[in-house]
Amino acid sequence: MMTVQPSLPLAEQDEQPLIGPRSQDAFRRARDVFPGGTTRVTIERDPIPRYISHGRGAYLFDTDGRKFLDLNANFTTLIHGHAFAPVITALEQQLRDGTCFANPTEKEIELATLICGRVPGMDRIRFCNTGTEAIMFAIKAARAWTGRPGIAKVEGSYHGAYDWVEVSQASTPATWGSPTEPQAVPFYRGMPTSVLSEVVPLRFNDPQGAVDRIRRHAASLAAIVLDPMPSRAGLIAPDPKFITALQEVAREQKVLIISDEVLNFRQSFHGAAARYGLKPDIFALGKIIGGGLPIGAVGGDAAVMEMFDADDKKPAVPQGGTFSANPMSMTAGLAAMQCLDQSALADLERLGDRLRARLVHAIERGQFAFSVTGAASLFRIHPKRRPPRDFREAFWSPSEAAVMKELTRFFAVEGIILPNAATACLSTPMGEGEIELIGQVFERFLSSRAQRLEWSPT
Repeated sequence: MMTVQPSLPLAEQDEQPLIGPRSQDAFRRARDVFPGGTTRVTIERDPIPRYISHGRGAYLFDTDGRKFLDLNANFTTLIHGHAFAPVITALEQQLRDGTCFANPTEKEIELATLICGRVPGMDRIRFCNTGTEAIMFAIKAARAWTGRPGIAKVEGSYHGAYDWVEVSQASTPATWGSPTEPQAVPFYRGMPTSVLSEVVPLRFNDPQGAVDRIRRHAASLAAIVLDPMPSRAGLIAPDPKFITALQEVAREQKVLIISDEVLNFRQSFHGAAARYGLKPDIFALGKIIGGGLPIGAVGGDAAVMEMFDADDKKPAVPQGGTFSANPMSMTAGLAAMQCLDQSALADLERLGDRLRARLVHAIERGQFAFSVTGAASLFRIHPKRRPPRDFREAFWSPSEAAVMKELTRFFAVEGIILPNAATACLSTPMGEGEIELIGQVFERFLSSRAQRLEWSPT
């Protein structure tokens, strides 16, 4: 039998007994072929990634045989959990019929009809392959419609890997500028300065500040890109006054509103914009509408969507893609969305409300310096006494980051995958038992920290 050589120092192995030898060996091999050892920067490592063998329902199983309750669900994609039977059945048949064609299929019409029928203001839709593509094409459509190049976006918000929406995605206290004049901050080394000049950062839940900045830059703005509840910026609820102010100034200045619901579409049967009273011109969707397969979609007002119209003419915005609307993603998405009816979403929201209340009760009972944000099936724990209202308030100090890393480790030891610095989510296979488990583990974590002399809950 071959002996697997450990890829970590012994001290680190002792600290991380849950990263088993097969994951260690996999990471050793991965470092030979991937920069940094992974092919997605979003993969969490502590200090290396945990490699997964398979998933069933709400649970994951790693390559070393350990079972985990999955609160990540591939970054909130798997709303029905892993290996969802209706999706598997539908895909088995589609595999036999073919995986991709240059021609369209009826499945794309069925999925488009379902989505447009649910979302107010979604007159027309186009499918692509990722949420990043959906945002990219939404912005291109806004530029073509308005004849302007720039965008406004909320600092700290994540909208995929497109230069303009990456501006100020990871700004810090040293770079983000004054409260009234947020700075356009590059996300990666070498980002063109021309991109920075075409992006106007806004502070979330700052109505007057947003109105002032949009009016000042309106002549160059094609769109305001808004995640109604920015996930990486804190999963913070929007102030109704902020939503109203953005809509009014956008209409006044003839700037389009793009609602990024790639993650937050799961917040209601009609989507996140409808939940918060937002009436966007364009939507960007992804994640749950693909049933676990790659997908993106851009849709919205019929007149704006004409920018993609290629009926006997060159479209204002050419949009294609070899795998756009591929029958596998269409099939999986249709099966998943047909099962995600109002009853299923109501059950998820009830579980989410129960979990958030349970976490808040544990915090308040011990007067701990934590808070909880989120809505529907989404939640996030903050190392803050009061729930943050925007990205700057949600930003972690080094000591707060250390606390959250400890929380994630504690959950892993207890058999739960809790995302660190990201949104956690529930899925339809979960029930009261999973909510109770999460609550109990969090309570044990709080108790363990309260007993330490070097840390005080107050």
